[in-house]
Amino acid sequence: MMSSFCQFAWPHTILVLLILYNFTIPTSTSSVSYSKHCGSVVPEATPTTNADFTFPSLRTSTSYLTGGEGIFCKNSSRSSITTFNFRPWRNNATNSPGVYNIDAELTFRVYNNMYKPGRNLTYGRSARHRSMLKFLLHGFWSESSGKGCFVGSAPWFSSIGEPLNLEAVFTINYSKSSTYSNGSVTGKLESLSNLNDDSYFEPISILSFPQLLDHYEYEYKLISEETLRDFHVVDIEKSLALSPLPGEICSFFHRDDSTLHLDYARSCTSSLKNCSPLDGVLGYVPTYISLYFIHCSEYENKLRFLVKFTNKSYVERYEMFNPSATLVGEGFWYEKTNSLVIVACRISSSDSFGDAHLGDCSFRLSLYFPSVWSIKNRDTAVGQIWTNKTAQDAGYFGIIKFRTSDVYMKVPGFEYKYTVLEKVKKLCPKKTVTKGKRYPSVQSNYMKFDMPVQNSESIFWSYAEPIFIGSYERSPVFTSNSRWGGYGESVSEDAPSNVSYKLIFLSSAFVKMEADHSSLNTSLNSNGQLVIYAEGVYDARTGYLCMVGCRKLGSNNSLDCEILLNFQFPESTKTQGSFIKGSMQSTRKQSDPLFFQHLNMTPLNFSGSEAKRSFWRIDLEITMVLISKASVCIFVCFQLYHVKRYPNTVPFMSLFMLVILTLGYMVPLVLNLQALFMAKQNTQNMIRSSSKWLEANEVIVRVSTMMAFLLQFRLLQLAWTARHTRENNEPGISVAEKKTLLILLPIYFVGGLVAFLLNWKKNDYGNASRSLDYSRAQHQQHVLWGGLRSYAGLILDGFLFPQVLLNMFQMSKESALSMPFYVGTTLVHIVPHAYDLYRSSNYVPVHVRDTYLYANPSADFYSTWDIMIPLASLLLVVITFLQQKYGGRIILPRKFREAESYAKS
Repeated sequence: MMSSFCQFAWPHTILVLLILYNFTIPTSTSSVSYSKHCGSVVPEATPTTNADFTFPSLRTSTSYLTGGEGIFCKNSSRSSITTFNFRPWRNNATNSPGVYNIDAELTFRVYNNMYKPGRNLTYGRSARHRSMLKFLLHGFWSESSGKGCFVGSAPWFSSIGEPLNLEAVFTINYSKSSTYSNGSVTGKLESLSNLNDDSYFEPISILSFPQLLDHYEYEYKLISEETLRDFHVVDIEKSLALSPLPGEICSFFHRDDSTLHLDYARSCTSSLKNCSPLDGVLGYVPTYISLYFIHCSEYENKLRFLVKFTNKSYVERYEMFNPSATLVGEGFWYEKTNSLVIVACRISSSDSFGDAHLGDCSFRLSLYFPSVWSIKNRDTAVGQIWTNKTAQDAGYFGIIKFRTSDVYMKVPGFEYKYTVLEKVKKLCPKKTVTKGKRYPSVQSNYMKFDMPVQNSESIFWSYAEPIFIGSYERSPVFTSNSRWGGYGESVSEDAPSNVSYKLIFLSSAFVKMEADHSSLNTSLNSNGQLVIYAEGVYDARTGYLCMVGCRKLGSNNSLDCEILLNFQFPESTKTQGSFIKGSMQSTRKQSDPLFFQHLNMTPLNFSGSEAKRSFWRIDLEITMVLISKASVCIFVCFQLYHVKRYPNTVPFMSLFMLVILTLGYMVPLVLNLQALFMAKQNTQNMIRSSSKWLEANEVIVRVSTMMAFLLQFRLLQLAWTARHTRENNEPGISVAEKKTLLILLPIYFVGGLVAFLLNWKKNDYGNASRSLDYSRAQHQQHVLWGGLRSYAGLILDGFLFPQVLLNMFQMSKESALSMPFYVGTTLVHIVPHAYDLYRSSNYVPVHVRDTYLYANPSADFYSTWDIMIPLASLLLVVITFLQQKYGGRIILPRKFREAESYAKS
């Protein structure tokens, strides 16, 4: 058993050693001789004072790397560089004019799935690790030649865990004053070890276009009066009202790259030449283009960009660019046409990047920002790319348009133009206004909602969010009185209000729908969602929202705007059954290929009695939360009384157990308990009858949690003080606690990995209760946080485990814990599991999955664990009772108990 444990723990031990070694390396210069390896590149000089310029930093998003065999398993998905960074941190002038002394860090973060045996410079051969390789470099750079040379070393580990010191020389070419022809930075990291040494690695070549400050001496030569003639007035400008950029153009474009979708001509297919802007070099026709800002000259209105072609709608933040799929361009904000015009060039270089340069500067791009939205035009930016070559030239391609709805490309000051209100008036019946009835305001948070969509075979979820109210864009910032800010003027509630919406439908169930809904599958976007833009009228006097919607058809920009959506909001004064009811239907003839059957967006045909049961359940859960918090305070008070009555037992309480319990009360306070009850505004419209009950008791829950934390912290303080006092006479207590930690930490670590994998698999296809427009990064963060939260709850359920281990190692019969404390606290953690079993057999929670206030199955280990966890908790209670009565090793075989008696004697 011990050997298997060592086999498992060894790779993780090496990982910890590597991390500690990286954080404890000295900051002094390397012992590698600079003159020997770099003297011929830049002669060594004597540093004097700080330099008055900043040497550029290189990072992953603007760089490309090759080589590194021996460190990085290239040409394999098993290992990849996640981030790369060259960061100068000290820059001094020298006694040699134009020569600067520079200290820098060259860092690689590598994600490894599995390691190959042999000479690979790794620290293990199994599991999945993210490691950091950091070289500390020092050297010199010459302003006149643009060449720099650095020497340094980095700590690393071999495949068998032995420490290694990787010594290397890093050469760099960087011209402080440059143009597009020499505006790149190239570098090479070479090992100084012999080819057969374990510390040897293949050279790493780097090509980078670093982001630079405005004072950087770059001369824009691609943009001129002559090239601006190529940017003729295009049709897209005539069809749109365009916005000027507000304020400084540098601040607007200085952000992460935004992805724009390429719209090829209908005559283009992936097999046709003259369609792809890269002439088939990639082996596929790219579907997206992104602009990545690298430099800006504010007073000239000129900028530099990396223009990346990709097949992914989402570009990772630290993803390296592909030179074969990337252009480098100079842009100019052309105020005459309110457009960004770009002249771009292809990158040409060998594998070593020593001859890297830009060639074929025939690419032209223009980017516009519409100032008016409508139901048929929701793009924040539109543009096109073309070449100034003729059709007979190699590399010619036709005009390709691109567009995006990315909020990062949005110019403030949008206006909305309603274009289908006449159709809305014809299709939407008028509702009679009844005096005395009140409905949600058009400016309230209730206008943003989600609900299940139901047909005869499946249930899936929709999410609706208003974009414009009247002529004013909805602001994402909510005021304290739960009304929207950001309006130029208030919206009248005495008459119907024009509204514009975006509706997203979770599409995973569309494939299960019957043939009558097959036309909806043709409108799924790249994220697999059905998106409908709609506009219509909301009457706050009747609570009736009626809209006409449009959906895209296939990959082209044609639209189906024959969609009618109806929603009825509940009365504000209702106390039961207050659910939004809605429907979506096609107004086309049934024989039309685009026709789809009527879809209900209702609370799953909820009856009045079912609604009452659900609201009764919500109120019950609120009450149970309050009771559990109050009970915790009472049980901790019992333990405080116990330690006051029997002070000799205080040192025998497990400090680790008390830390776990204290953190269990502290973390919810730090993270704000509002996230527990009202994490989503759209939850309110489903549980509005209990919203006041929620708001009133949220304060009580916070106060009771604070009381439990303070009492538990006081108990921890007493135990710590008593342990510190007693350790002078009985050091065995401290030794027992250390043994407990040595057992617990590996167990908790392995359990955490298992919990994370279980949670990842559970959330692999998304969760209907979360927002449907999460990005990939947000989803990963959601899954990681959910796994940690669930596992923390599991550790809290087994809070007695550290005490049981401590009792075994202490060999004591002291009653360190009072029975009301450990039994009562255990019951507080068991009851949610028992309630979850009861709830699962008495309720159908699909329609109110966002209304869990107690024993949330998506936040902890419930369902299949509802029996295992309580049984394990009760077992720990029994063991604790027996230990305090008969000795710490009562549960062990007799020979160990005899050893305990012998040790005591």
